[in-house]
Amino acid sequence: MRLINCRHLIEAPDKSLGSRRQIQIDQDKISAVGVTTAASAEGEQLFVLPALVNAHDHGRAVRTSSVNASGKPLESWIQYQALIPSVDPYLAAVVTLSRSALGGVGVVMMHLTKPQGLTDLPTEAAAIARAARDVGLRVGFAIAIRERNPLVYAPSEQVLSALPPIARAQIEGLLRKPLSPKEYIALVDEVAAAAAGPMFDVQYGPNGVQWCSDVLLSAIAEASQRTGRRIHMHLLETRYQRAWADATHPGGVVTHLDSLGLLSPRLTLAHCVWARPDELELLAERGVTIAVNTSSNLHLRSGIAPGARMVEAGCRIAIGLDSSALDDDDDALRELRLWHLMHVGNGFKVTVSREQTLRAAFANGRLSVTNKDDGGAVRAGAPADLLLLDWAAIDEDRLQEDIDPLVLVLTRATAQHIRELVVGGRTVVKDGSVVGVDAEAARAEVMSRVRHAMPDKASLTAALPLLEQAIAKHYEPNPACF
Repeated sequence: MRLINCRHLIEAPDKSLGSRRQIQIDQDKISAVGVTTAASAEGEQLFVLPALVNAHDHGRAVRTSSVNASGKPLESWIQYQALIPSVDPYLAAVVTLSRSALGGVGVVMMHLTKPQGLTDLPTEAAAIARAARDVGLRVGFAIAIRERNPLVYAPSEQVLSALPPIARAQIEGLLRKPLSPKEYIALVDEVAAAAAGPMFDVQYGPNGVQWCSDVLLSAIAEASQRTGRRIHMHLLETRYQRAWADATHPGGVVTHLDSLGLLSPRLTLAHCVWARPDELELLAERGVTIAVNTSSNLHLRSGIAPGARMVEAGCRIAIGLDSSALDDDDDALRELRLWHLMHVGNGFKVTVSREQTLRAAFANGRLSVTNKDDGGAVRAGAPADLLLLDWAAIDEDRLQEDIDPLVLVLTRATAQHIRELVVGGRTVVKDGSVVGVDAEAARAEVMSRVRHAMPDKASLTAALPLLEQAIAKHYEPNPACF
């Protein structure tokens, strides 16, 4: 048994902030929460809340800004991922999951859009699951599924024909023959058999409607209904995707997805930056979760998601980092602040309340990641998933006794204030270090292998700016810059 004395405690999004509380943990569960003595709470000086959830991520061990992809629109940025060399999947997963943990995340969604490819996918997934166990996080693992439009939202020849022969050969070398719908569904079954566990939930991961045919999406919808597995998919991230959707589905792309059987409480949609009010209402009606990725959308020039409209429509909102937090560091506390400041409202009108913000931070995303509607609150019987912050460091000025502690956390708290991250009763992070693995050694090894392999990417490095120009001209006849 363990006792944690809190100076301040967020028990649940809809409960008032508690002071001088004590949490009792037995094994992996919270067994009791009660009032403690003033002396013990003051001595600990902890601000405690449920562990944060990263509801949309891709689990990249290497930051894409390191391969010259920073600040580019999604449509060209995505092609630069091919520059990152493959490395051992276990080490890569240790690096990215450790970074998530150090940022305050206890539950993370990994939409694997770029497998390392050094083994078959079930073997790679098993290695990632082992890394998740060693680090100690709860992980949702969606397998990327796509079969069309690898370069633009149109036949690839429209872009390939604009490239010089050498560059064209390099880009064509990246294109792979997709699997059939039946093969994709079978692959997910194989991955689940190899890797799924109590803290590692395997899901279907269609990349997006512009990348998947109706036949494929219908097959995934049917398989999800049959198996109970969740679906994790991108939707309406950029204005170019909005334009494609309107041209391809004039009756409405969200209505079209509904007709395919995709819209249900088992579905999570990442982004929805360009979703319209009527579409948001339908998503809310169907119980779909929307993972909003504020920093990523800013970095990739995608726009700002209509958070207030989502909340007004009754959508279930979660916060994601999308492997691209504001400072490229996976700091989920800073991402929480950014979400709050961008969507709280203006003047005296509050459009997104604190309760709604906290639900997005650590409650709503749990189901979409774990496929279990548990946790997201500090109460007896709930999983012991807790984030312990250094309250004395956050309130270092200590000028007023009656200051609202949550205001200071939403104003100041970052990863540097994390004293401990507990997941399932297990200490995952303690005073700036990951307990279960040597995260620094893993990162050093991964980066050493990546640097060693980078010279082999020289020809592709030369071809990508030419592809970027061709893609830009495909979407904008007179692009201002690349």
